[in-house]
Amino acid sequence: MALAGNGNHWWRRKPSVTSVDGRVEAIDFARGVAVTLMILSHGVKGLLDFEQIPDWGMVPIHALTKFSSTLFIMVFGIALAVAFLPHVGKDSWPRKRLKLLMNGVIIFFWYKVLTVVEMFQIAEPEQVIDALLYQTFPSFVEILGFYAIALMWVPFFLSLWVRMPLWLRVLSPVLLVVIAELLAARFDFWGNASVRAILVEHDELYTWGQLSRGPLILLGLLVGELVLFCHSHLKRRMTLAGGLAGLSILLFGVFLWVGLPDLHDTLYAIAMNDGKHPPEFTFMVFSMAGALAILGLAIAGGGTLARVLKPVTIIGTDAKAAFIFHISVIFVVFRYLLGYWQSISYEYALTLTFGLVIGTALWIKLTAWTRTVR
Repeated sequence: MALAGNGNHWWRRKPSVTSVDGRVEAIDFARGVAVTLMILSHGVKGLLDFEQIPDWGMVPIHALTKFSSTLFIMVFGIALAVAFLPHVGKDSWPRKRLKLLMNGVIIFFWYKVLTVVEMFQIAEPEQVIDALLYQTFPSFVEILGFYAIALMWVPFFLSLWVRMPLWLRVLSPVLLVVIAELLAARFDFWGNASVRAILVEHDELYTWGQLSRGPLILLGLLVGELVLFCHSHLKRRMTLAGGLAGLSILLFGVFLWVGLPDLHDTLYAIAMNDGKHPPEFTFMVFSMAGALAILGLAIAGGGTLARVLKPVTIIGTDAKAAFIFHISVIFVVFRYLLGYWQSISYEYALTLTFGLVIGTALWIKLTAWTRTVR
């Protein structure tokens, strides 16, 4: 497999467009880890306040769940590169692009349904309507809203991506960070806090900005290109895994340098979501370091890890179903029907959450089986 060239200069190369047959288990596993960590975070925080979580639960358990959002968005970019880049510009592309757009519409629908699910027990009807109309933002399901909106513009951006030279693709995440920071600092978004939150995030509104988190999608696209290039060659694949691990170690080193000498306090603040919205340097360095480490492990482990940790991989094969199921169970079954909200111990909440991970995998497996027998 060779990267498609544009002239003789490597910096002008276009993306690799060689298709990969079937699913890539490393991607399913990495996505499964991201969603599993998300379930772990939601399962505990959906039932308890931070004050009810013991110190050993905050650090390391809850701090480690902060890898999930960055990993999830990066895997989104990787999956786009692997599954869709080879089709851009070909006869199959209009159909594939429409599929992405329709997925965005479906996810947007479920985002709004799950907004009601999250809020119905503790919010007034007016507050729920405000959330549905983008006046406020729920916290647990907001990553689904980010995903839905991203699927509205990413299909068209991919057509531009394949035309960009390598140097511009490599620089694009940095350029988007600069654009997002400049807009956040110097533009008032016509005085509309919701528009600001959707694009670059807002101090008082919990959401994921398309421009502020977009660089993670672009990083995922770059890694996805490398996955296409390395997938069928063990040596290349291990080199890629080693490179991701090396970047992870470097970022963890930066985090230690920033966090010392009060490393525990820094980790505790991260576990409390300090610097998560809008994204701040210390939080993002920690989150990206963990995400890159997991990606490197997934690419190196390949099918072996996917088989050993089968429930995690199953969750990664259908992230949408996993999200719908675990949010519904937490807010309808655990909180509403069983009355567990703020009334159980941390240990019990953690046990329920581990059970929810297994239950989510079984649900995905069951729904997949029912589709095959129709």
